[in-house]
Parts: sequence; structure tokens; C-alpha cells
Amino acid sequence: MPQHPTLIRKRLIPLETLRLERDVVVHRSDRLLVTRWTTIKPKKELHHGSSCFLLKEGWKVSRFIDHQGNLICWYCDIIATKYDAATDTFTFTDLLADVLIYPSGLIKVVDLDELADAVEQKLITTEQLLDSLRKLDALLRLIYDGTLLPALEDYWPED
Repeated sequence: MPQHPTLIRKRLIPLETLRLERDVVVHRSDRLLVTRWTTIKPKKELHHGSSCFLLKEGWKVSRFIDHQGNLICWYCDIIATKYDAATDTFTFTDLLADVLIYPSGLIKVVDLDELADAVEQKLITTEQLLDSLRKLDALLRLIYDGTLLPALEDYWPED
């Protein structure tokens, strides 16, 4: 299995498709893809990070790091993944619901309004909405019982 697949991020709000050319794959298996990256557009706080794509679960868990190398938060995206073996291409569609986990332990569920907007604007199907909500529920269960982040600890690359 080649180590450097093509990675594509599809967003629904705002509508955009972007090839993640600067992401570096540091681990790849049939269940997990781990990347290291710098921000695409410069940000005041966020400088770089790493992401664990849990391919079967439909989550992308990212560590956001500031300009001084400090952890800002873990940012969890609900995603749908399509893989094209012929071109070794992963397309990750953001299903809008997100969870932020702060080092203090604070947990925020965000962008559910965008999920509702996407349904109203017919940007996602009922099937995608249900998929997003079920994946969000499963993710929150692991976050609340404290098992999500320890399970990923061995995969984070050095920053």
C-alpha cells in the first residue's frame, strides 16, 4: 500500500473542494490515516497540527497547535470517507457537526446549526444527516467515557 495517497477535503458550508497537498502522511493502515500539516491560510492562533482520520468510524480528530507549540484543542470532525483504490485517493466530506475538546477538559459541540442549514438547503441527504448524527453520538460516547484521546496517543507525530 503506497504511503502517500492523494487527500481531498470537501466542505458543504462553505462549498469547496480542496486537495490537501501540504499534508504529510505519517501513518497509514486500513483503519487509520495520520497526517501532519501547517495551516492552509495563516491564522492568528492556529499554526500547525496533526490529524487522525479514523476511517471506519467516520471521524477526523485533529490536534491544533499554536505558534509557540502549545496545544489549543483537539478538533473532531464528523466525516464521510470515499476511497478510490485506482488512484489511491481519499475524499473526506465534512458532515458539519464538530466537537472541540480543550486541555482544561471543556467539551463543545458546534456547528449543529450548519447541519440544519445543510438539510434545509438540500446540501446533504437525509441519509447523510442520519450518518452524521450517529457518528456524532458514537464519538461523544468515547469522549465522555474518556477513551478517545488515550486510544490515539501513540499515533500523534512529534510537533
